[in-house]
Amino acid sequence: MARIQWVGFDGDDTLWKSEDYYRQAEADFEAILGGYIDLADPRTHGHLLEVERRNLKIFGYGVKGMTLSMLETAIQLTNERISARDLHRVIEIGRATLQHPVDLLPGIRDAVAQIAADHEIVLITKGDLFHQEAKIAQSGLADLFHRIEVVSEKDEVTYARVLRELEVAPDAFAMVGNSLRSDIEPVLGLGGWGIHMPYHVTWALEAEHGVAHDAPRLRVVESADQLTAALAAIEAIPDA
Repeated sequence: MARIQWVGFDGDDTLWKSEDYYRQAEADFEAILGGYIDLADPRTHGHLLEVERRNLKIFGYGVKGMTLSMLETAIQLTNERISARDLHRVIEIGRATLQHPVDLLPGIRDAVAQIAADHEIVLITKGDLFHQEAKIAQSGLADLFHRIEVVSEKDEVTYARVLRELEVAPDAFAMVGNSLRSDIEPVLGLGGWGIHMPYHVTWALEAEHGVAHDAPRLRVVESADQLTAALAAIEAIPDA
């Protein structure tokens, strides 16, 4: 029977709400651009996303990178006509997003505490270090974790490094997260287990993945109160 030694948890949209605030930021940004360009023009569709994609390796993930990409997009799409006042408004969108409240998902604290009672648990979250540290502190969950990792990317290299430092084999590790691309696919690729807990909205870049819906080491739950049962089901599999 499988024995999971360590359980990893994602932060954004797994423990607390996040993408909702990014979507609001994008809506506020589009409201500013609407004063300069036709938002219905197909040439403008997806421009911000492509700028963000290009800038990821330079600015990284998080609000600061999003804000810089918004500024670049605004300047490009308006042919440099956008006013300094409106550029400042874009900066304020970023500032407000960095200061959003940390709202835990329903039932998540109890679920994490229950799993921590029988397993070592690690928080693995990516993004801007200052923002992630602030959210972890405000969440009130830090005391439950045996280890916390804030990383710049979630790929097989990163997870392999974390597992080596935890001294755990991949098949004794399960990762809980909302993103198939960042939380599940790399762990499955290493031979670990993934417990996917979808969030109601997903950033387009996080929706790009190669995980099959019937992957043998993948489990899917609808809410936090199903996590302990999903983990128990994994551990009940003979010769896993």
